[in-house]
Amino acid sequence: MLPFRSEIRNSPSHPTIKIFLSDEALVPRIKKHLDHFNEIELVEIRKTHGRNREEDNLTVFFKDHVDITKMKTNIDSSLWWYFEEDLVD
Repeated sequence: MLPFRSEIRNSPSHPTIKIFLSDEALVPRIKKHLDHFNEIELVEIRKTHGRNREEDNLTVFFKDHVDITKMKTNIDSSLWWYFEEDLVD
């Protein structure tokens, strides 16, 4: 099982990225990890509504004029690095 999954959610008003973690105990730690990105305006912990989904997810909001596709790639890379380092420790 993968440690996380991320999805771009295209909203007309404010596109976001949703991050679903396989271990919900890590949600606060990952939220804190994402705070170092200057392009991120806000990271919220939200309840997930849907079948076969994790209970909580992180919803990432970006500042204006940020390339969301590029940011998804950056966030995914950063999270893979985070989980690799965490597994080594």
